[in-house]
Amino acid sequence: MTLFNLLYDIIIYLYALSLLFYFSDCIRRNPRAKRLGTGFLILVFVIQIVSITIRTIEEKTLPLFSTYDFFFVLTFILILISFFIEKVLKTDYAVLLLNVIGFCAMVQNRLHSPGEGVLPTGWDTVHGLLILHVIFANISFAAYTVAAVFASMYLFLHRKLKQKKWDNTVRRLPSLESMEKYTYTAMLIGTPVLIVSLIVALMSIVAEGRYILLLDSKVVFTLLALCVYVAFFATKKMRNYSANTMALWAILGYILFILNFVSNSWSAFHQWVGV
Repeated sequence: MTLFNLLYDIIIYLYALSLLFYFSDCIRRNPRAKRLGTGFLILVFVIQIVSITIRTIEEKTLPLFSTYDFFFVLTFILILISFFIEKVLKTDYAVLLLNVIGFCAMVQNRLHSPGEGVLPTGWDTVHGLLILHVIFANISFAAYTVAAVFASMYLFLHRKLKQKKWDNTVRRLPSLESMEKYTYTAMLIGTPVLIVSLIVALMSIVAEGRYILLLDSKVVFTLLALCVYVAFFATKKMRNYSANTMALWAILGYILFILNFVSNSWSAFHQWVGV
């Protein structure tokens, strides 16, 4: 077992412990469990930094060029965002849901062989563009994940309030107004970042003259997801959408992103990239 694989296993074990303590706190308020969950999550974050550093030194490039690396970096970003949410927004359920998604990504990676971060033939000249594309894609996907989490929480709370069901979970959730704001802000951040990511990808395709890749299934699904978000912003003021509708738009766009990853097996362009 290599050092990197050993660190990866340690990350999964610590991540699982962190989620257990966070879950315990969400079921029944338990400050001690929350502190332990946060402590284990900090350890996961630190070990991730060490792992990325080791990979970067060994491969002499940022580990970004495979589905495996994409999910690893995505989890890293989600943990970073969850720290911000826990410290500033103080929304425990959002932290739990974000890290459940991050944990699933890490386990998915462990069940498959790590992808090698090797650029395919013909990409040497656009190496820098590819790095930018992957980084921006990671950031946009993380932003849309946050939007989907808060949108789901919004719909859950809205239904509970409509049914006049008050319990401890309802009391600990942010207000509907706050979750509407967080969802909108996350979508507002993710959309321009995704547009920039696609522009950079387009530049790399043009630079290599590989125009056939514009018809790739990954490109199609990504454009469909982008159209959902762009259409929402373009028609929001005209249609005066309700917060419920906005939440559904956010979830629909995120579902298209999930389908985007599922289409890896049919993609000629992104089987090695992960976005």
